[in-house]
Amino acid sequence: MRIALGVSYHGRAYDGWQSQPSGRTVQDHLEKALAALLAVPEVHTLCAGRTDAGVHGLNQVVHFDSPVARPENAWVRGTNSFLPPDIAVQWAREVPDRFHARASARSRRYAYVLLESPVRPSIDQGQVGWVFRPLDIEAMQQAAGVLLGEHDFTSFRASQCQAHTPVKEMLRIDIARRGAYWRFEFEATAFLHHMIRNIMGCLIFIGCGNRPASWMAEVLAARDRDAAAPTFSPDGLYFLGPVYDEAFGLPVRTPAFDWLP
Repeated sequence: MRIALGVSYHGRAYDGWQSQPSGRTVQDHLEKALAALLAVPEVHTLCAGRTDAGVHGLNQVVHFDSPVARPENAWVRGTNSFLPPDIAVQWAREVPDRFHARASARSRRYAYVLLESPVRPSIDQGQVGWVFRPLDIEAMQQAAGVLLGEHDFTSFRASQCQAHTPVKEMLRIDIARRGAYWRFEFEATAFLHHMIRNIMGCLIFIGCGNRPASWMAEVLAARDRDAAAPTFSPDGLYFLGPVYDEAFGLPVRTPAFDWLP
């Protein structure tokens, strides 16, 4: 039977999502926990979207094929008993064999939480990005509008990116402020390696007044990574999860959505 899981994690202690020889990734810990629960040598999972080192996940979706059936709450509680405290399965669902965590996703959503303060973060260190200069929301919104639609996002693509094409469709960018905290929310059909962190670098350059809003169009048109701002910190980046057809009946939120500014 095919099982889908919604997984949340604090990414600061891990080398990203994807399994690596170090064993210090979220996928490595999840697969070891599932193998221990099922008492099998190994379990292979596929995720909706790989995240970098230091990036957090609120509703990462994975699927795997299980040789045995278990109640949904048993998958959640049983797997969590073998996981470290900063990784937790939030929900489990049996899904049809045609479901694929990556290929079935219609879009993917991320949020970036940014602290605007003269003083660096302390209690939320590792959970937010930081800027010490005041930001201009109108300039950032104008610049973000340039990125909506289907474009070649080469200027925002890391050199290590393995995507077959740099052409992606940006569906939505929302920018809002709550006190000292900014929330940038992105939704696209798919994202390139470091794409959001590179976009954030440009938005912050513009928001701080280092570049005009029109500069974003120049960066996009250049199709050259050297034309954009430096890659911004991973600390405030959260994978909100994929969006699937409602027919699959998978949750689109976890409790952490209510905590995130």
